Amino acid sequence: MKQLYSLVMYFFLPGMLMAQEIQVPLVAEPHNKDKAILFHVTAGGHIPGADMAKRFGLNGSIGGRLEFISKSNWLVGVEGEFYFGNDVRENPLKILELTEGYIIGNDRSPASIYLLQRGYGMDAYVGRLFSIGQKRSGVRVTLGGGFTRHKIRIQDDTRTVTQITGEYQKGYDRFSGGLALNQFIGWQHVGKTRHVNFTIGIECNQGFTNTLRDWDFNEMRKLDESRLDLRFGLRASWILPFYMTKSDEIYY
Repeated sequence: MKQLYSLVMYFFLPGMLMAQEIQVPLVAEPHNKDKAILFHVTAGGHIPGADMAKRFGLNGSIGGRLEFISKSNWLVGVEGEFYFGNDVRENPLKILELTEGYIIGNDRSPASIYLLQRGYGMDAYVGRLFSIGQKRSGVRVTLGGGFTRHKIRIQDDTRTVTQITGEYQKGYDRFSGGLALNQFIGWQHVGKTRHVNFTIGIECNQGFTNTLRDWDFNEMRKLDESRLDLRFGLRASWILPFYMTKSDEIYY
């Protein structure tokens, strides 16, 4: 029995002592009270309004956000998003269609053409996190401004319609852009243990745009009317926080 006890202690005692030396209490760290850099990966879905609703239907978006949050929960940052959809309500190719409603390609067969929505935008913003309970969890409100761009993507799977290839396609895509405003209100949560960090809320965008093309082939003129492009929807993000402590060390 003594030999068995000695054998067990020989193998396991060093490991037990080492575990005691490196053991760290499982408590939440206080770093989420410091100023920090927050990196967001965002995704959302939006309903169009005003002139945007005449051209496009529902759209989705993906993007990113980089922001600074102070110890008193003031926010300042920049963000960008790419948005997309497959519900196009205007037909810029009508001038190329036969009375039957399709377009003939160079191979004398009906071409396979799809119209898609593509767009992007960038904003700078300021805001505030009104914390509830935890220091970095609560109601998030931001206001921003920047620019937006959008167009009709013309996808010719057969690649047989010469009229919409290369530079010619610019006469049909209705590429538009201008200044834009952005508002967001929602919930932000950055956990004390940094394992669960996210935002989710309602976003509104207003774009004051004009055509960026000199000529529209379908309308046989420049589409020079001013546009009001609205988008309303939900946007969520996953957050990777980098905390800056008084010792100038960075934790994430």
